[in-house]
Amino acid sequence: MAVKISSKIKGYSVIKPEDKAKAQAPATVAAETPRRGAEVIQMHEQIERPEVLIGSTYKIKSPLVEHAMYVTINDIVLNAGTEHELRRPFEVFINSKSMDHFQWIVALTRIMSAVFRKGGDCTFLVEEMRAVFDPRGGYFKAGGVYMPSIVAEIGAVVEDHMKRIGLIHDPELDEHQRALIQEKRAAYEARHAEPAAAGREEDVAVTGEGTSFPPSATMCHKCSTKAVVVMDGCATCLNCGYSKCG
Repeated sequence: MAVKISSKIKGYSVIKPEDKAKAQAPATVAAETPRRGAEVIQMHEQIERPEVLIGSTYKIKSPLVEHAMYVTINDIVLNAGTEHELRRPFEVFINSKSMDHFQWIVALTRIMSAVFRKGGDCTFLVEEMRAVFDPRGGYFKAGGVYMPSIVAEIGAVVEDHMKRIGLIHDPELDEHQRALIQEKRAAYEARHAEPAAAGREEDVAVTGEGTSFPPSATMCHKCSTKAVVVMDGCATCLNCGYSKCG
């Protein structure tokens, strides 16, 4: 489209795309400036220990030691009161009347506390500790869960604590798996109800103090719990639902 210029030209200049952007910037600078969000504090070794920490104490009673052990894990709360609030383990202590394992317990707690304070992903400690085996053999704790060593049970305590504070998410069984386990348990109990009523008991040692699984159950290689029973020729775990036929 032609434009007719009726007045005298006194001067001219070329408008570049950059000049157009600068001319429009003052009108849109307020809308384009992003809001500054809250500063998220991540766990790192420069964080100083607060005066007060939130802690939890767990009891370990192993047949390998005379006295019980008490594991205390203290947590630091990061970004308290915000949507980024997070609890992270900061230090760990283990106390017991028994002094037989004092040296390695002190060394273990100091190393674990150093890893916690270093920051980053510290959940690998659980897998490393639960893989420690005692050359004298492991044991079954209350509930029929097999523990290969005392260190492995300490690792299990740390895992439970991390699950409580949200660092480790345990994949729960869905409704169908729970219904299948309940169905298998009911069928097994119904099948063995008559021998029990007749006074005939299984001549197998009880799986563990406080267990809710049959005394004759064997250990499951998936969940390490004495909850495997044989039904219709198939080995079925009444704890996690694992099944193997053959």
